[in-house]
Amino acid sequence: MTSSVDAPLVLDSSNAPHYRWGADCDGWRLLDEPGLSVIEEQVPPGAAEQRHHHATSRQFFYVLDGVATLEIDGTVLRIAVGQGAQVAPGQRHRLSNDEAKPLRFLLCSAPNTRGDRFDEAAQ
Repeated sequence: MTSSVDAPLVLDSSNAPHYRWGADCDGWRLLDEPGLSVIEEQVPPGAAEQRHHHATSRQFFYVLDGVATLEIDGTVLRIAVGQGAQVAPGQRHRLSNDEAKPLRFLLCSAPNTRGDRFDEAAQ
């Protein structure tokens, strides 16, 4: 795979690699390197991810549109446009969109979370 550093491109959700997750959620890989990933994600109203943790990855969620509800080790945070929150390695977390409009956010992970996601049983 050619490193994104070697391929000078302007990326956005129209040309970045796309994937679906959950029932109706979307992600676009803006940067996908072993040491760092940056993903733009969109979550429809009422959708949520499964509670999970990462052993080594630190994550930062930054809201672009909407309001995110982020539960971290039992503490519930509401993150509005222009705000962000970090999740340290080992912290159990779950993001949801409890609002009536879609949620868009950037998710930065260092290192990349591939192979470092441990889902918890549904509760």
